[in-house]
This record gives sequence, structure tokens and C-alpha cells, in this order.
Amino acid sequence: MDMKRSTVTQIDRRFSVAPMMECTDRHDRFFLRLLSRHTLLYSEMVTTGAVLRGDRRRLLAFSPEEHPVALQLGGSDPGEMAESAAIAEAYGYDEVNINVGCPSNRVRQGRFGACLMAEPQTVAACVTAMRAACGLPVTVKTRLGIDDQDSFEYLAAFVEAVAEAGCGTVIVHARKAVLKGLSPKENREVPPLRYERVYRLKRAFPELEIVLNGGVQDLDTAARHLDHVDGVMLGRAAYHNPYLLADVDRRFFGSTEPAPSRRSVILGLLPYVRCETAAGVPLKAITRHVLGLYHGQPGGRAFRRHLSEKSGGTATAADVIEDAVALVDAVEERQAGLAA
Repeated sequence: MDMKRSTVTQIDRRFSVAPMMECTDRHDRFFLRLLSRHTLLYSEMVTTGAVLRGDRRRLLAFSPEEHPVALQLGGSDPGEMAESAAIAEAYGYDEVNINVGCPSNRVRQGRFGACLMAEPQTVAACVTAMRAACGLPVTVKTRLGIDDQDSFEYLAAFVEAVAEAGCGTVIVHARKAVLKGLSPKENREVPPLRYERVYRLKRAFPELEIVLNGGVQDLDTAARHLDHVDGVMLGRAAYHNPYLLADVDRRFFGSTEPAPSRRSVILGLLPYVRCETAAGVPLKAITRHVLGLYHGQPGGRAFRRHLSEKSGGTATAADVIEDAVALVDAVEERQAGLAA
């Protein structure tokens, strides 16, 4: 945990990885940082109740190497959101984000997530209170609309309300949320993607930073979106195929360094794994995030199987990972021999 930072990191939001429950925890973020130095990483959503009354260190602590990193908050009470934002700043986060996009019933019952699109003044009050309580950028992640309230005018009125409260960055998942009748998974797939509506939002609010999210599967698509908006956020595509991030720094941030190899990334994770497992973290809590590193590559299946089967066993963490890499090496050597 980095509790000593006194200045806010300058954030470049051209490319980011979305907050995803059960996915973007601190172990995943440390791993992703080995692939890209500049991608903005988001935490899983954490509710204000958990921040204020839960195991704060377990929920909020992270490694300094993860910067730039943002905390996503779920809540609707301006006072609690403000107090949580101040805590996020003390923990060293670079941004605090308000979840106005999650469509699950549990989230809706807690009066946060996508249902807050129906309460723009509540979200605006949260933005005002949070900005007064901390020096971090306060951003909002939202949908195009909810249920039958999904016109461009509805979206624009919501964005105008939070912008007037001082929010300078709005991240838009380019689908509406259907709060009645669709599961969270279906809400990521069933409502149609309407990218042009996000482009139009940028044209309507040129002074705001507009980041597009939803359905982006590769860097070429991300680059095309950047002709129309300020930033692109990848979600599950980056989680299931994390090596996508290896070329992000060159494509979007002007880096001249070569992309890291898959082998260097997984072996570069070893010091972290040794430290965390020595502190009592189960190996599987870390390796579950790296299963997609060899997605679509020779030996990828053997790599995934070995990590899945051996991470809960008695072998040392280093042995499990090094043996998984050796399986990939063996497949590559065998294929090279056949080609020769």
C-alpha cells in the first residue's frame, strides 16, 4: 500500500481496463502492469459500506507498482461517498470512480449502479461532495440509459448534471441496462451496442473527457474508436486474453520499448508470487488471473491445465509456474522440430 503519495498522478485515459467483479483485484492488476506500464487499471467495485465498516486493508491495499490505478465506488449517499473518496486518496489511488453502470438486482437494491441513471441529481451531489473531500479526479462510469429511458436526450441530461457538479470524465458503456428481465451477463451481451451515440455525446460535450467501453475486442478496434472519443476501456477481452495489453504502450502511448514476451511476463511475476504466498495468499488466488496469458498459442492449453491443477497442491509456487512455462517451451520446441 502506498500511503505516502502527496501528489495526484497525471492520468492518461486513452486506454484502460474496466473494473470487473471477481477479476480486477490487486493480484490481477499487478500482473497486468507487467504487460503495460501506462494502461489505467481499475479496482473491482467496492461499496461505501465495505470501505467505511469492512476490512479496509484487505479491500483497498495495493502495490505501488500498480499505478496508475483507480478505485471504483458503489454508493449513493453523498456523505458516505465523500468519506470513502477521502480514504481512497489516503490509500494512494489516482482516481475515484462512481459506479452508475452495474445492472444487478443486488446492486439495485443497495441503490447504486445503473439505477442511479434515474437520479442524476443524486449522482451530481455525490460528485460535489467527493470533490470537496479529496483532491482526486472524480469520474463516473455509466450506461447509455436504463430500460425505456434510453434516448440520447436522457443520456445528455444525465451527463450535463454530473458535469455541472465538476465531473470532467465520463466513461460510457455503449449499451443501455435492462434492469428488469436481464441478468448482469445478459446485460453485457443482449442490449445492442450503440457506439455512434457515444461519439455524439463527445460532440455534444467537447469539453468533457469521454471514454468508450463495451464490446471492444482488440487494439485495432480501440484505435478506430479513438478517432471519435478521448479514451477506450477494454473489459473481459483484456481479462481472457491479457497479452492484448503487451502492445498498448507502443500503440497508444508512444513507447519505443519492445513489447514484453509472454515468458518474461510470467517469470517476472515470480518475485511477487513468492512474496504473496509467503504472506499466506493462496497461489490459486494469483494464478487464476494468468490463465489466459497463452490464449491461442501453442502450449496454451497445457499451461492453463497445469496451473489450474497444481496451484492448490503441495509444490512450491515457483515450481508450479516454472513447470507451466516448461510445458509451453516443450510444445514450441516440438513444433519447431517438426517444421525443420
